[in-house]
Amino acid sequence: MERPLRIGIVAGELSGDTLGEGFIKALKVRYPDAEFVGIGGPKMIAQGCESLFDMEELAVMGLVEVLGRLRRLLHVKAELVKYFTENPVDVFVGIDAPDFNLRLELDLKKAGTKTVHYVSPSVWAWRQKRIHGIAEATNLVLAFLPFEKAFYDKFNVPCEFVGHTLADAIPLESDKGAAQELLGLDKDRKWLAVLPGSRGNELKMLSQPFIETCLKLSKDDPTLGFVVAAVNDKRKQQFIDAWQQYAPELDFHIVQDTARNVITASDAVLLASGTVALESMLLKRPMVVGYKMNAITAFLAKRLVKTKYVSLPNILADDEIVKEFLLEACTPENLHAELTRLLNGDNRDMIEKFTEMHHWIRKDADKQAADAVLKLIDRL
Repeated sequence: MERPLRIGIVAGELSGDTLGEGFIKALKVRYPDAEFVGIGGPKMIAQGCESLFDMEELAVMGLVEVLGRLRRLLHVKAELVKYFTENPVDVFVGIDAPDFNLRLELDLKKAGTKTVHYVSPSVWAWRQKRIHGIAEATNLVLAFLPFEKAFYDKFNVPCEFVGHTLADAIPLESDKGAAQELLGLDKDRKWLAVLPGSRGNELKMLSQPFIETCLKLSKDDPTLGFVVAAVNDKRKQQFIDAWQQYAPELDFHIVQDTARNVITASDAVLLASGTVALESMLLKRPMVVGYKMNAITAFLAKRLVKTKYVSLPNILADDEIVKEFLLEACTPENLHAELTRLLNGDNRDMIEKFTEMHHWIRKDADKQAADAVLKLIDRL
């Protein structure tokens, strides 16, 4: 009898664990007895993945934190290379975590294992020369977005566009009333979702202009409600401190819940750039993007970033569907003017374009990813 298909797989954080879970489920439809081994979180483990190390080992952010953990990270990588050399797999799939996985993939590919990197780094946006290292480390890249594949094609690096898992998870139409009920919001009011970022530095830079924008909007329409998504207690308190400093007279409804529910419950969204802009697009909510950073980071970004736009809806459309106010332009005056337009308009053209783009990237990504990997190893 043919031995079971054996797949090495490493995810480095919770989002990667979710991707890994979907990938394993989809692959098991074709190969129910397939074996998965590497590093995974609770969702992957529940699907039968054998995790050789705790996923928390890889969940390190920031230069200082990485340096402090470097010896341990190098040990984990060396142990994985040793394990997969002594216990060969049919293919290795590294899910995101590029700083760790691409190095691991390079060693495994040199040792004769076919390697796949799932979720392209933002190589199309900045430090584009990284693509040569990606090409050296991988046999195939799985990309969420069509423009990513187009970029890899320019360099003749094997890449498959599999669609975006968020586009699969979010329905084409979302229920605003149900989300408002879930969050305890008054259905008779208009609501602005305020999403100043999930990182401390983002809130430090964006809380003031965002809160002052809300103050201007509230003076125009005292019935307008403001609902804020806070990712954890620390970010919630950070926003509260800024609120009390800049506009204590305002009433913010702070929700420690997913940004998705807050966006769904809203009529328009004021947000920091990031994946949340893609979520807002998929939920068909009109939005405006504001972003600031410290002077040194801004100086470097202006010279390194190669895209015309920063928000994914605009990059995907190759057009400014969503207004972006960046750095010096991220002022309460600019944000207020655009949000006033969105809150008082029907935004039909924007919503139609969002719906069209939702269809572009809604491809059943879990199945597409599994099929691409099986095709690579001639098992499809």
